[in-house]
Amino acid sequence: MHADLSRITFRPQAHYSAVLAQQGRVQLDADANEQTAIQLYQARVTATDLIGQHGGPAGDAGFKIDMTGGSRELDDLSISPGRYYVDGILVEAYRPQPGVPVPDPAEAGAKDDDKDAKDGEGAAAEPPTTWTYWDQPDAYRDAERPEDRLPTQFPYLAYLKVWERSVTAAEDPALREVALGAALPDTAARLKVVWQVLPLPGGELDIEGDETKKAPVREAFRKWVAEQRKASARLAVRSERPDHADDDPCLVKPDARYRGPENQLYRIEIHDGGAAKDATFKWSRENGSVTFPVDGLDGTWVELATLGNDDKLDLDVGDHVEFMDSAVASRLDAHPLLRVEELDLPGRRVRLSDEPAQGVGRRPELHPYLRRWDHREAGRAQERTTKKGAAGRLKNGAVRVEEGAWLPLEDGVEVYFAAGSTYRSGDFWLVPARTATGSVEWPTDAARRPLLQAPLGPQVHYAPLGWVMGEKTVSDLRLAFKPLAGEIAAASDEELAAEEEARAADAAADAENEPADVASAGPAHGAALRSQTTAEAEALTEE
Repeated sequence: MHADLSRITFRPQAHYSAVLAQQGRVQLDADANEQTAIQLYQARVTATDLIGQHGGPAGDAGFKIDMTGGSRELDDLSISPGRYYVDGILVEAYRPQPGVPVPDPAEAGAKDDDKDAKDGEGAAAEPPTTWTYWDQPDAYRDAERPEDRLPTQFPYLAYLKVWERSVTAAEDPALREVALGAALPDTAARLKVVWQVLPLPGGELDIEGDETKKAPVREAFRKWVAEQRKASARLAVRSERPDHADDDPCLVKPDARYRGPENQLYRIEIHDGGAAKDATFKWSRENGSVTFPVDGLDGTWVELATLGNDDKLDLDVGDHVEFMDSAVASRLDAHPLLRVEELDLPGRRVRLSDEPAQGVGRRPELHPYLRRWDHREAGRAQERTTKKGAAGRLKNGAVRVEEGAWLPLEDGVEVYFAAGSTYRSGDFWLVPARTATGSVEWPTDAARRPLLQAPLGPQVHYAPLGWVMGEKTVSDLRLAFKPLAGEIAAASDEELAAEEEARAADAAADAENEPADVASAGPAHGAALRSQTTAEAEALTEE
């Protein structure tokens, strides 16, 4: 999550059930965020235990897939409204309906004049209530991109991909409290559930058995998901006193390994994925939270809403920025990072090294913004004075991954990528660096050697929806559950059992005490005798 955080303290293995605030103590963002994380973890684990890996309520299960003809001569899928749970995460597919505006008297009069002409044309079309593959809210499918189109070969699997990402006021201006004024920063960020219905060609599934049956398809998809979740990339971080530490002994403690003047939360994030020879990464000392909303774009010149609140959170020539918007953030696209070449402070403009990628930053409704990253391209003089694997030359604006060596970032912070890894765009690690200890907070073994860690996120979840075997032929792979609540019985099970035992005991006692002549007279005489006894008891009660 790209947000201005001090650190993340939630650890499931610690088994904490709540955060307890103490009187007279400083309140930190990490404590409040950990309480939220604890509650989310408990709720989602409980939902998964009760529902299973995925499922929807029987009366309102969403995400039913049907194949329809596309309006652009392309295949399309309809996505039914409703709710669904994936690994305990609630996913909703309801389509918002447009509101009804207050009518304008002038427009109302014009409509009355044309009423007779419109009566013969039929009623206006109702707004759609379902999403489709092409207009689903978080996938941002583009018919001009061949990779976004549905497969032309049958069968293929339509599946649900779910994950969470952070949203700040740079992307959603409604989060900002305008009463605080434009000079003050925004307040809290948000976590957003992102869902995308995507196709998976049948050839990529290892189906054992009859592919027209649901069970083999579900099992093959389960194996595919297990492969996707394998995190082979591992990273270690340490702080080492750099060679040039004696040049600035007055800034921090002489023996400090972390030489930064302020506490930071470093974010190391994979930019281009793949093998080590193709992978790149970027890093930020502010968790990637320094952003600048875009007001306009003219070639390589970008007009910004602000250039930053201070020298720490502004833009300078030589900074690398990532052109973002809602679509890029939701698709996890990795476009080349751009370099700031020139600043126009009075006009709140910056000139970048190149124009943004096609389709990025040109749609105001997607709220484009720039995200600053803090790595710099090392010059030849710097390369000669730093260790092997320092910033080095960049690839598409990001730092090349080098495995099996410690790579310096800045101020004594170094990272190490394990050999033989495969990298995924968006994977990230967070590293708190503290001036009080002069080091970074990272797990170590008994010998204080840094431990290799898998990425912190993003955590992606999957569920199968439909096995598309042909036009209008879709096998529904969703699961459903019924409510646990039922009718309240007149008496509890224990009370009913006790009453039945009492009746059986009475019947046994009556059989033992019954006279022989009554028994020989048969059931009719016994019934008459019991009726006479009952009548006598009722008479006594009346007296």
